[in-house]
Amino acid sequence: MGAWSRLVTRFDTAFDAIRSWDQRAVVAVSEYPPLRRVSRLFVTASYLGDGYLWGGLGLGLILFGQPADRVNVLIGVGITIVNVAIFRFLKALVARRRPETNDAKARFRSVDSYALPSGHATTSFGLAWLVSQFYPNPAAIVLVYAAAATIAFSRVFVRDHYPMDVIAGACLGTLSSALLLPFFRWVF
Repeated sequence: MGAWSRLVTRFDTAFDAIRSWDQRAVVAVSEYPPLRRVSRLFVTASYLGDGYLWGGLGLGLILFGQPADRVNVLIGVGITIVNVAIFRFLKALVARRRPETNDAKARFRSVDSYALPSGHATTSFGLAWLVSQFYPNPAAIVLVYAAAATIAFSRVFVRDHYPMDVIAGACLGTLSSALLLPFFRWVF
């Protein structure tokens, strides 16, 4: 067996181990009794992650903020549009199916059947990173990252995503926002 074959075999073994962990983790999270007691919190977070939380924050900044806040909202909207395009492209490219569920009502809101990367995590962490750059107040940073993490975790809890989907989405949103911010600051 050559060096290339050994490398491919190791990669396949590692990938299989990660996929197996991912499948066990989604079941463990969604069925963990202490989390089941606060299931409304996670279902609500999942709904708020559809854009209501971040849209409300943006609307508040537009209505009650300064002119610089309105520019920040425009930058956030622009970067979020790009993030949505990126995660939609990657979902179609990767085509990873969402977790299996026995709950017939669980998928009534899903707009597609693909899971990787999580769009909720991509947009939430992308916007959380932007808020941390625009408003470097420690309390604001903790608050937006706690909201983003809760939204991302909720997607695993409601079995719409595997943990690696939300981790990939969080990384993607943060990275793309960091790379796009200089361009959007130049535009606006």
